[in-house]
Amino acid sequence: MSARRIPLATARIDPSKTVSFTYDGKACTGHPGDTLASALLANGIQLVGRSFKYGRPRGIIGAGAEEPNALVQLGEGALTVPNVKATQAELYAGLVSTSTSGWPHLDFDLKAVLGTASRFMPAGFYSKTFKWPRKLWPAYEAVIRKFAGFGHAPTENDPDLYDHLHHHVDVVVVGGGAAGLLAAQQAGLAGLKTLLVDEQNEFGGWLLSDPTARIDGRDGAAYIHAALASLKAMPHVSTLSRTTAFGLYDNNLVQAVELIQDHLPVAQRSHESPRQRLHKIHARHVVLATGAIERPLVYGNNDLPGVMTVSAGQTYLNRYAVRVGEQVLICGTSDLIYDAARALAASGAQVTVADVRSKVDPQGLPPNVRVLKGHGIAEVKGRGRATGARLVKLHAERDEVAGEGPTVKADVVLSSGGLSPTVHLFCHDGRRPLWDESCAAFVVPREGREGVACVGAVTGAFELGECLKQTTVAMQAVLATLGRPGQLVAPTVPKLAGSPARPMYRLPDGKPEGVGAKAFVDYQNDVTAADIELSIRENWQHIEHVKRFTALGFGTDQGKLSNVNGFMLTARALKRPVSQVSTTTYRPAYTPVTLGALAGTMEGDTLEPSRYTACHAAHEARGAELEPVGQWMRPWYFPKKGEDLHAAVHRECLAARNGVAVMDASTLGKIQIDGPDAREFLNRIYSNAWSQLAPGKCRYGLMLDENGMVMDDGVTACVNDTQFYMTTTTGGAAKVLTWLERWHQTEWPELKVWMSSVTDHWSTVALVGPKARAVLAKLCKDIDLSPEAFKFMDWRAGTVAGLPCRVFRVSFSGELSYELNVESGHGHELWEAVMAAGAEFEITPYGTETMHVLRAEKGFIIVGQDTDGSVTPIDLGMSWAVSMKKPFSFLGKRSLSRSDTAKPDRKQLVGLLPVDPHAVLAEGAQLLATPDTNPGARMLGHVTSSYHSAFLGRSIAMAVVQGGLKQHQDSTLYAFAGGKVTPVKLAPSAVFVDPKGDRQNV
Repeated sequence: MSARRIPLATARIDPSKTVSFTYDGKACTGHPGDTLASALLANGIQLVGRSFKYGRPRGIIGAGAEEPNALVQLGEGALTVPNVKATQAELYAGLVSTSTSGWPHLDFDLKAVLGTASRFMPAGFYSKTFKWPRKLWPAYEAVIRKFAGFGHAPTENDPDLYDHLHHHVDVVVVGGGAAGLLAAQQAGLAGLKTLLVDEQNEFGGWLLSDPTARIDGRDGAAYIHAALASLKAMPHVSTLSRTTAFGLYDNNLVQAVELIQDHLPVAQRSHESPRQRLHKIHARHVVLATGAIERPLVYGNNDLPGVMTVSAGQTYLNRYAVRVGEQVLICGTSDLIYDAARALAASGAQVTVADVRSKVDPQGLPPNVRVLKGHGIAEVKGRGRATGARLVKLHAERDEVAGEGPTVKADVVLSSGGLSPTVHLFCHDGRRPLWDESCAAFVVPREGREGVACVGAVTGAFELGECLKQTTVAMQAVLATLGRPGQLVAPTVPKLAGSPARPMYRLPDGKPEGVGAKAFVDYQNDVTAADIELSIRENWQHIEHVKRFTALGFGTDQGKLSNVNGFMLTARALKRPVSQVSTTTYRPAYTPVTLGALAGTMEGDTLEPSRYTACHAAHEARGAELEPVGQWMRPWYFPKKGEDLHAAVHRECLAARNGVAVMDASTLGKIQIDGPDAREFLNRIYSNAWSQLAPGKCRYGLMLDENGMVMDDGVTACVNDTQFYMTTTTGGAAKVLTWLERWHQTEWPELKVWMSSVTDHWSTVALVGPKARAVLAKLCKDIDLSPEAFKFMDWRAGTVAGLPCRVFRVSFSGELSYELNVESGHGHELWEAVMAAGAEFEITPYGTETMHVLRAEKGFIIVGQDTDGSVTPIDLGMSWAVSMKKPFSFLGKRSLSRSDTAKPDRKQLVGLLPVDPHAVLAEGAQLLATPDTNPGARMLGHVTSSYHSAFLGRSIAMAVVQGGLKQHQDSTLYAFAGGKVTPVKLAPSAVFVDPKGDRQNV
């Protein structure tokens, strides 16, 4: 047992077993039940970090989620986790931990050298200094990130599992301290389905740190045991330890993360079970028993290792059997300090108490406790760690120095400025807590709000007896609300005599702020009391502005120790009541949450499912390179041996133009529209007319949004007078179906029409090229394929390769083309039949890249690439697809008449020909009127599509250009991207191949 460990029967560790671990490569030991922080203290390790801005040495100051300094990197390789608070990391055998700050290492930090010039780095230093010159921003970022002192994310894939679990309960109780245990019991005994969650590995809260507490004649441990036994006996009550509720959302949704395996040695973790679980708890009523956090006092050098809160010193002693120091100085504003003084003195420490109150009469103190009434700490002494403190005598009524005090030797300094209720969850809906002068704290209302009850210390009921009485009153109201009224009785707690607290926050040292030793408010961000006063002098007067100027409350601890002190100092500087200054905004998450827990099982195909067509195996067999398109894995190109993307696309394009090629078009969105009002529905949805479309015919349609902007396009076929077959873009299928249902259900419910997604019902093989008819003739004998009988934009039902098939003569390439649609289960069979029939014609499969080139050569748009939600049909030169004269309105029609939509200088689709025929423009390149690329240069538009055309032997592009449709042919523009300017000329149109359409009509 180390010198800092003491034999203590009430401790929650198992001293009979030893656990080995490492910290910064040093071998250490602890015991089961330890946290990493308690084990480090037991091993005599006080230096655990360096401060963010000044590189000052920092030690453990807290014992839980409030800890700002002791951030560690846990684990190795793929299992490493950054920025874990050592106070919350449970110790296990083989734990590997390292400090996250200090460069090049913790004992020697270069920032500490810079910190000697700290007077030149006040609040606002970074934002004022590193904003110019702009070209050095990357260098600034690299250096600041290096100095920041935070951990690193793993570079390997996470091998662990995570999952989500939904709960639907009557009552969820957040917090497993005395109030939370009582609230869960009372809800459970009323027969309500209840869930109790607590972030610690054991229930009990502060009772685990205070063995002197008595409830119903039992000590804290006995009360916890009895309460948990009672809850376990109720089948409708569940408890979750190691579970942190990090957010309270609308409709009483509580989200909490359970650490299922983080406390286990790596070798004992199961790969079949989740490491962490996200619980989504839907409750009829939420009970917040989140307790309070002790805030430290603000005084000079209060950040040195060895400076802690009183509650932390008491917790490490009573819960983990670690005496934090041999000579202990305790300074505080209430009777809370004497419980710690008695416990530490009983453990053998020499204790000095500096009580800021002049009129106190503490009882039952042992002889090794010295009390200095009316004294406070001016500054802590020591270099690298606390060795003592200089005290001052305080004025009995004003926060002023009344005289000099002694200098006290101490290896540990504990302070207590009172309790700050943990109000975060209650305020996640944007509310602010209320300032309660009687307990000098921001509290939540004792009446809570609709659906949310607040019990215990979070309401300002700090004394144990008052806490349990208030809990009982609040739970009686909860039970009545949920239809289970009854008379509840609070447990009995002995009433303790004591003296009233003296609220203090910044202990005076007799010097103007900023002249004496640095007095830190926010330890993680190096925010001092002087920084807050500076922010006020620079006119940052709202507390949210003070926060952003100084970084108060930023970081992993979110100001749990610092915020209230910061609010009080801001109020003092503004000479306003703190109730007027109020608090900053509390947002989820209450403590950091891993991305793995948030994602759960939603990763890979579970997050974004990969969809495969029925022909997928055929594509893989032919060596297709794939790309994701709207979740579908589509062939990108089909390389032959030695070919890269460009060579393969070059060959595929020429095959489609000169011979015959085949593409899997099964991914197109397909929607079947049925009903007697189907035509009228299409008239309203599409911008062109559909009343006269005969069965066996197809029509291209543009779908506009309410603003008249193109949102999707596709070909729709008339199956019969009451049934139509609509195709959409691959990525737009779900959006379009939702759009159709929205308008039918909310605006046109009188129309007798219904829609069904049939995308997965049909496999589509597109047969393209001058020899397409010859190939199809070998497979299809019951359809007259002659150009007179089967015209462009017709469709026929027949048999292809012995399969029932719908054959559409439509084209997205500008060539003679047939789209063969069979039941999806026969897609692979159809593909192979087409390949076999086309073998004598050297049929060539092609992918999406070739499809893009072919359609760009014809000037066909791709919605979402050549459009961006701000382009009308007129902008695209497609006024032929808009019927403004039809007697019925369509979506977007009125918007097309707006002055802004109709103005002639809108960005419009044009074709571009680079002056250098081998230069392929970058898509997204900005178009300029002159080659001048200075910041003031006027942008006329941008390139939307750009390719090399093997058929034309040159590069082509499409773009949207301001007033482009009225620009003179051969006008020169300049495409700017990546620092390069490329001259381009406007083409006669965006159609580069076969402007009259003879090839597709052959």
